[in-house]
Amino acid sequence: MRVEQISVFLENEVGRLAEVTSVLAEAGVNIRALSLADTSDFGVLRLIVDDNKKAKEALTENGFTVGKTDVAAVEVPDKPGGLHKILDLLNKNNINVEYMYALVHQDANNAVIIFRLDNIDEAIDLLIQNGITVINGSKVHKL
Repeated sequence: MRVEQISVFLENEVGRLAEVTSVLAEAGVNIRALSLADTSDFGVLRLIVDDNKKAKEALTENGFTVGKTDVAAVEVPDKPGGLHKILDLLNKNNINVEYMYALVHQDANNAVIIFRLDNIDEAIDLLIQNGITVINGSKVHKL
């Protein structure tokens, strides 16, 4: 139930993000979700894309440093308290959320949140055991 996320390390300079999106567009790679964190010198662009292999090859060929991380994609009820229920469950079981961000998804009842967790396998098992939908990688890449 893990989802592969790619991370692109960028200098914090004008136009670098546009270079990434240009490379991906030219390679025919669709971005499903993204998060950008920065410092004064560099940024980390985290991406869920529809074709990881093609994205990594295109970005590497164009001089970008690309990493891979496993994350969990979780359906969160789109109502007050929906996210809290999941975060509270993780907290009560001493599982740390390192970061999270939303995924574009067309569903009136649920949002999809990408979670980077300190113990991903334990977290996924816990969520599933508590009736929370964790989406597998092949499905996430097609959303």
